[in-house]
Amino acid sequence: MRAARLIKLVLLLQSRPSMTAAELAAELEVSERTITRDALALSEAGVPVYADRGRAGGYRLIGGYRTRLTGLARGEAEALFLSGLPGALRDLGLADAASAARLKVSAALLPSLRDAPDAVGRRFHLDAPGWYQEPETPELLAPIAEAVWDDRWVSARYRRGDGEEVERELCPYGLVLKAGVWYVCARADSSFRTYRVDRFTAVAVGEERFVRDEGFELSAFWEERAAEFARSLLRAEAVVRLSEAGARRLPYVTDRAAAEEALAAGTRDEETGSRVTVTLRVESEEVAFSQLLGLGAEAEVLAPDSLRARFEAAARALGELYS
Repeated sequence: MRAARLIKLVLLLQSRPSMTAAELAAELEVSERTITRDALALSEAGVPVYADRGRAGGYRLIGGYRTRLTGLARGEAEALFLSGLPGALRDLGLADAASAARLKVSAALLPSLRDAPDAVGRRFHLDAPGWYQEPETPELLAPIAEAVWDDRWVSARYRRGDGEEVERELCPYGLVLKAGVWYVCARADSSFRTYRVDRFTAVAVGEERFVRDEGFELSAFWEERAAEFARSLLRAEAVVRLSEAGARRLPYVTDRAAAEEALAAGTRDEETGSRVTVTLRVESEEVAFSQLLGLGAEAEVLAPDSLRARFEAAARALGELYS
């Protein structure tokens, strides 16, 4: 533990001209007295750590000293690719590894380039969770992540959408963070499936490793399954006559792929050509009502009759309210 801290201290000093004891203590999460002892130990070991006294003083390396201890460990290298997702790193237990990796990269850079990581960090940030929801870290995310990193079998209990709990033996291939929700893509028997991590009620990581299918690509698998899932939700249809403005806005109020498909197959008004009639795939009548209501008078629902009746009732109610 102390050896790792000493290396990190050297890397910090190598990546910056000078640091105070308070700054080093904050970075390494120790006391200033510990920093003093560590600096003395490094000096005795031949590392030229120099302490400047006074209010503007601090610790620095002299003589252009550079350590060669900048090789990335496997976990650090893997964590580095996730460094733009600080929340995800914390959830996966990789925050320390990513910090060490960033320090090693900074220490290996030329002095003129050492401000590059800070410059990027000041300009770009990825906020994965969606609006209007408090992101929660699933209780069993860490052991699942451990199994993913190490290609280990998992024995788990999983709560399905209907509430029933089932036993599963899984080969977890990868994790996906989608709008603040974690999913694990895993092989169960001979097929690949997707599971919500927050629905696991028990997870046991086995000692045995599975042989990864080298042809499996997580991003391609997720894209395909996400598209299938979106299509599977669209179980109903609505026939809608749209103005030009309504046609432009349709992809922004309902499923974009379904809207574009409907518009491509739509038929124009023979007399004016200013309106287009489309058959739109929707999740349900309830969802279609809430979505299409946002188009106001730019959309007229023609079918089904029950959905048209809902719009007629809403129009009357609005007319009475604003009359």
